[in-house]
Amino acid sequence: MKTFIGPRLRRLRNEAGQTQAEMAKLLGISNSYVNMLEKNERSVSVQVLLRLFEAYGVDWRDIADEADTATLGDLRTVFQDPLFEAHRPDLPQLRALLAHCPDVAQSFLQLHRSYQANTDQLLNLANASESDLDLLRASPEAVVHDFFRNNKNHFPELERAAAAFWDGKTVRSDDVYTALKARLRDRLDVKTELVPVAEMPDALREYDEVRKELRLSEGLDHPNRTFQLVHMTALIEHSDLIDTILERVNLSDPAGLNRCRVELANYFAAAVLMPYDSFLAEALRSKYDFAHLSLRFGVSFEQACHRATTLQRETAKGVPFFFLRVDKAGNVTKRFNSTGFHLAEYGGACPRLDVHTCFRTPGAIVPQFVEMPDGRRFFVFARTVNRPRFTRHTQDKRLSIAMGCGIEHLEAIGYADEFQQSTPKITEVGINCRICPRANCDQRAHNAMILNEPVDIRRRGPTRYAT
Repeated sequence: MKTFIGPRLRRLRNEAGQTQAEMAKLLGISNSYVNMLEKNERSVSVQVLLRLFEAYGVDWRDIADEADTATLGDLRTVFQDPLFEAHRPDLPQLRALLAHCPDVAQSFLQLHRSYQANTDQLLNLANASESDLDLLRASPEAVVHDFFRNNKNHFPELERAAAAFWDGKTVRSDDVYTALKARLRDRLDVKTELVPVAEMPDALREYDEVRKELRLSEGLDHPNRTFQLVHMTALIEHSDLIDTILERVNLSDPAGLNRCRVELANYFAAAVLMPYDSFLAEALRSKYDFAHLSLRFGVSFEQACHRATTLQRETAKGVPFFFLRVDKAGNVTKRFNSTGFHLAEYGGACPRLDVHTCFRTPGAIVPQFVEMPDGRRFFVFARTVNRPRFTRHTQDKRLSIAMGCGIEHLEAIGYADEFQQSTPKITEVGINCRICPRANCDQRAHNAMILNEPVDIRRRGPTRYAT
């Protein structure tokens, strides 16, 4: 196999401050041969590679790596962007680019990364007016989202504290509620009381620090009563640990800090009720049957889904999921992510996502295969969940949640079993209409802020924004 090292050889010579004649003398070859090597008009021999190692102290394998596998993979990924659909280079062209112009390839990748970074900023601002920008940047929800994302939605210190919660004892799921009440009473001197909705009409939980009384509303079902007990135990018993984690947030705003504190307490509660190792083992055995997992661990369907996104311990990882919770108006009310899925970071407003149509079939799992504009494909399954309703006059508070993962994990997901032997329909989705490049989408609601083409007045496309 011929090996060409022209650009790398030229860079090596320039770094040494040598002319071609000086390099030729050091390597014991002619000036013209060095010139042809640098122009990739000649392949390099093993003897010359060995002399390069002796003369310059570089590993000849680094110089001879014509494939440059990592960079080639990055280039192939970048060129899947719809931006290059009309002029997408094939593999030989990309190899030629790396062989002859590696610096151009690196500069191109850097340029595309900058383009993506700018696009990400647009994603954050797509639905914000100018007057809303400061609020958007400083919102507690944005702080929580960024903090959990930066920690890959996994907090080992909370996992360790949760693992030690019962002091080595085994507590059956049907005994957890009683054991928690006893723990709060005996260890923290906190009395727990279940009160009628009429006595606490506007809250699900209240804690009186002075009287050390924890009041839970009858409007909570049993799994959520249990969850609230562990949540409050975390806030009281592990406040120092939570404060230590919050020091990494680099935030002084009380609203943002308290929002993070609540989510960390939620994380701890989930880790206690769904211990890492046993939950992961059962999730894998049941192929992530979240209805089964919620019954097995005495938690809600939503809590089981949320817990699955946190199983990212380096030595025992679960399927990397993203989690979205959407209300009937299309607002994303909660999001967590352990994938590279941008939809989970910024989106959720695409009407092509079936998470929005779940409200038509309450309680049923709705599976969907989706493809993002960059070509990446994901398997998404969604289902509605119910929020507490206190009286017959209470408005329907049903929400829809979506879980998703890369299609490379399909074999681990039971909800995808029926698609294993067939070619599933792929739905093209986007982040948000304002930045989605799919010009002819029949669901487009806004003109795109990027890659915008003039409307052809001679032709009417699927929408008024497409031609």
